[in-house]
Amino acid sequence: MLDKLTISQIADELVDAGRTRTPITRLTARYPEMTVEDSYRVQSLWQQRSEATGRRLAGRKIGLTSRAMQLATGITEPDYGIIFDDMVLESGCTVQWDRFTNPRVEVELAFVLNRDITGPGATIFDVLDATDYVVPALEILDSRIEMDGRTIVDTISDNAAMGAMVLGGNPVRPRDIDLRWVSAILYKNQTVEETGVAAGVLGHPAAGVHWLANKIAAHGAGLKGGEIILAGSFTRPMPVNAGDTVFADYGKLGTITCRFD
Repeated sequence: MLDKLTISQIADELVDAGRTRTPITRLTARYPEMTVEDSYRVQSLWQQRSEATGRRLAGRKIGLTSRAMQLATGITEPDYGIIFDDMVLESGCTVQWDRFTNPRVEVELAFVLNRDITGPGATIFDVLDATDYVVPALEILDSRIEMDGRTIVDTISDNAAMGAMVLGGNPVRPRDIDLRWVSAILYKNQTVEETGVAAGVLGHPAAGVHWLANKIAAHGAGLKGGEIILAGSFTRPMPVNAGDTVFADYGKLGTITCRFD
């Protein structure tokens, strides 16, 4: 494990990279001995640094939930990151493209909780009971660490690549539909780029939420009522450039759109 001073220095570098939009050198190239546990220590300290500037926790994101992405990264479980209130955008928004580095868009579902979920031992039924509503969401991925050659260790340190999210469409109670069969068509500039079904997220989009509750319980944390939990993508990341318009059609759950300027 890395020492406290090194963890602190990395967290400071990431804060500065977010401010300057200049990615830092890949951590695993500089610290080949760095572990997943080290990465979450960096992320936690980065969160503290960010909250000290006035940013407020709005929820959490879950990443690497699809089988394809897990095989590609060589890990067998998801990762997670922090969502701050200034990361939550509404459908129809115009997004400043150069606010991000290598921005990419993914199709997801967001769970908005109305009560706490505390592990260990949390189940998918606890998630369904604690969810006020589920709503379509787009995640905008960001990169505060250089992209080439990055591993899960780099990604977790980089707040699981969380940049922002766009909420929209029609909210639905979690037991009113079979969430596994929620599907979406993702367009960029009127062209279909990706399609997906929510069952691609660990078999059920709520599965990652109870995994997260149990995972963070080991650190004395839990999911809180009012938080937004971004449950994981069921499409591949779609690169976007300045001038692109993104549109996602979730069928009965409505649509989301945003434009990058």
